[in-house]
Amino acid sequence: MKILNILTRRCLPLEELDAAVAFYETLIGQKARLRFDYPEYDLRLAQVASILLIAGTEHSLNRFAATHMTFMVEGIEAFAAYLPTVGATILEAPKPVPTGRNMLVRHPDQTLVEYVEHDDKHPADVLSSASR
Repeated sequence: MKILNILTRRCLPLEELDAAVAFYETLIGQKARLRFDYPEYDLRLAQVASILLIAGTEHSLNRFAATHMTFMVEGIEAFAAYLPTVGATILEAPKPVPTGRNMLVRHPDQTLVEYVEHDDKHPADVLSSASR
């Protein structure tokens, strides 16, 4: 069980996505390593370094705006079993998403966190070598 990366989330209108991606690519000096459509929720997503850009309409973003951050993990099922033992609440159990599997968790401090395990992990998404 390992946290690979912690992503800052930014929700924005769809028409601003390309400009935001270009800005962060230039600022950080890295190309977006993840871009995909999430048609089930009428969203487009991109990741530049540790920034997750979520673009859509006001209506489509409404469901996602309250989530504070995304933890990219290895072993989502292990986290689903572990988190309640340390006071976290699983609000949405692990389920398939376009990149792999995710779940929504409320931490004891009330922070809403998406946990996601990607099927195709990117080597740059390794935050730490520490494991549980």
